[in-house]
Amino acid sequence: MASTVAKPGPARAFENRTSGSASRRPAGRRADQAWAYLLIAPTTLGLGVFYLWPIGQTFYYSFTKTGPFGGNTWIGTENYRAMLDDPLLPQSIANTLLYAALQLVGIVLAIVVATLLNQRGLRGRSVYRALYFLPVVTMPVAVAMQWRWIYNGDFGLLNYLLSLVGVQGPRWITDPSIALYAVAVIGIWTGIGYNLVIFLAGLQGIPAEYYEAAAIDGAGPVRTFFRITVPLLSPSIFFATVLMMINALQMFDLVYVMMNTPAAVNGSPALPGVRTIAYLFYEKSFIEHDLGFGAAIAFVMLAFILVVTIIQFRLQKRWVHYA
Repeated sequence: MASTVAKPGPARAFENRTSGSASRRPAGRRADQAWAYLLIAPTTLGLGVFYLWPIGQTFYYSFTKTGPFGGNTWIGTENYRAMLDDPLLPQSIANTLLYAALQLVGIVLAIVVATLLNQRGLRGRSVYRALYFLPVVTMPVAVAMQWRWIYNGDFGLLNYLLSLVGVQGPRWITDPSIALYAVAVIGIWTGIGYNLVIFLAGLQGIPAEYYEAAAIDGAGPVRTFFRITVPLLSPSIFFATVLMMINALQMFDLVYVMMNTPAAVNGSPALPGVRTIAYLFYEKSFIEHDLGFGAAIAFVMLAFILVVTIIQFRLQKRWVHYA
């Protein structure tokens, strides 16, 4: 009896093809994964070397004491305990929070300026935008040096202009009651241009139909601004506010340049009313050469910024309106 050989049917042929492709798929997937890891390796390496490793090293140094000739001795949480007893820390936190709160004025001004520059009939909008953005690309040290001359109590430009109208100008950067406000004005002035770019991009993303409908309903410019522009611009406002707060809580360069006057002692500002957390870190680390104490301050500043940012993200659910 002749034996018959069954030919593979369509189902068996499909099964053979799928099993063969499945055996080849892991090799191709591994190759794709290898290429993916290779492409992200430079960024990952840079992140680890320049960010993660310094953070870990600073965290270790915060539990050590630096000797007069170098070397670190483990002292546990003594730096954090000493920091709680240091009267300069709460004062520095209060100054930093006040400076950050004053920067909110810059957010409001940037919204108003962006709304005005977004008008279609305005001539020379590009020139105005460039002028407002110019302080952003200027070196902070150069900006601070120029404002030191403007604020000079004897021959400064600001007091000279006030004298023309019969007003005796104060000593802006040596008066404890107004020095921090004077520095905050510089921060507002330098930050308007950056926030202006963010708000202009947000304004151009608002559909014109909303304004047309408001005009038909008889809404005026002020009502349109608060009922349409501000709510629809709230995502951009939230983004700019988060960045502003992070930068304000790390403010150092303006205080360092403007307050290191001949009246300063060992590089410390003569006015404790302008000392920020970042400047306190600089004093402890590079003036008093207490690197462990400075590292502890750095981690407190990191935790402080993290808490403020988390609070902002929590509160944004109440006032930010996403389309």
